[in-house]
Amino acid sequence: MNAPIATGAPRSAMAQLTLARLRLFFREPGAVFWTFGFPLLLSIALGIAFRNRPPEPVAIAAESAELQSALARDPKVRVSLLDDAAARRALRTGKVDLVVQPGPPIAFLYDPTRAESRLARALADAALHPHGPPATIDRQVTEPGSRYIDFLIPGLIGMNIMSSGMWGIGYVVVEMRTRKLLKRLVATPMSRAQFLWSFVLMRALFLFIELPVLLGFGWFAFKVGVAGSLPLLFGVSLLGALAFAGIGLLVASRAQNTQTVAGLINLVMLPMFIASGVFFSTARFPDALQPFLKALPLTALNDALRAIMTDGAGLGAIAGPLALLAGIAAASFALALKLFRWR
Repeated sequence: MNAPIATGAPRSAMAQLTLARLRLFFREPGAVFWTFGFPLLLSIALGIAFRNRPPEPVAIAAESAELQSALARDPKVRVSLLDDAAARRALRTGKVDLVVQPGPPIAFLYDPTRAESRLARALADAALHPHGPPATIDRQVTEPGSRYIDFLIPGLIGMNIMSSGMWGIGYVVVEMRTRKLLKRLVATPMSRAQFLWSFVLMRALFLFIELPVLLGFGWFAFKVGVAGSLPLLFGVSLLGALAFAGIGLLVASRAQNTQTVAGLINLVMLPMFIASGVFFSTARFPDALQPFLKALPLTALNDALRAIMTDGAGLGAIAGPLALLAGIAAASFALALKLFRWR
């Protein structure tokens, strides 16, 4: 007669293994903080920042003082007086949602694919014609270079360069540390600088595969072209990749486990996702924050990519963002080299 199969031991082993994993997790202060503390702190900060706030006013450019005066009566509108060239440039770069041109008839210049532009057009129409039917015409922006998609694609390219550098380098290095692979590499005839530079060079080489794919997709799917120099665009992208590779190495230089480095990566990237002009212009933030936003590496990268792709800017026009990216790349790599630990 066969003996009965014991089922209690496997269940007990599973319970003990689960309990051991929980104990290991709660013994890591960094993992506990990034799992529970950081989301709570972020929720508190965002709750304070956005509590009881009215909707943001739409941004409109008026091409005459009379139109500016009429539109300014609506508190839901933030209006600027610009000439035609400046107004079209502000619309193209996402700094305004609508351009109102003097008539007769008054013309509304906007991108119909943007919800903000359609709302701005309705508010401007109501402000200019509170009594009776409007006497206006629509001039919808649909040509390449002036659409929202032309603003969005450079921002997405910059975001992808940032994400690849942070996760593709920072996370991988820490994973190698947790698997004791770095400890084994100490015994090889290799310096710390050579090891870190190998990640930077790998990221640079990978960019020459990644960037053509992104640019090709933008062209074939949305007809988003490059108005400026392609070599300059590649050079700016390479500099951005080096900057974020350095930041990724710096984040990974002391992190002991993947939970901690994941939290650090999110801490670095989250402000830039929101405030570096990926999905909307940084001009929407208060003037007091503008110097801080301009100092973010993703803001510099996005501004430079957008200037080349949509405005055809040359090297001199983007010298400021390039200097910032170069400084961040050099400083972050130097600090990573100094702080890096094999174990």
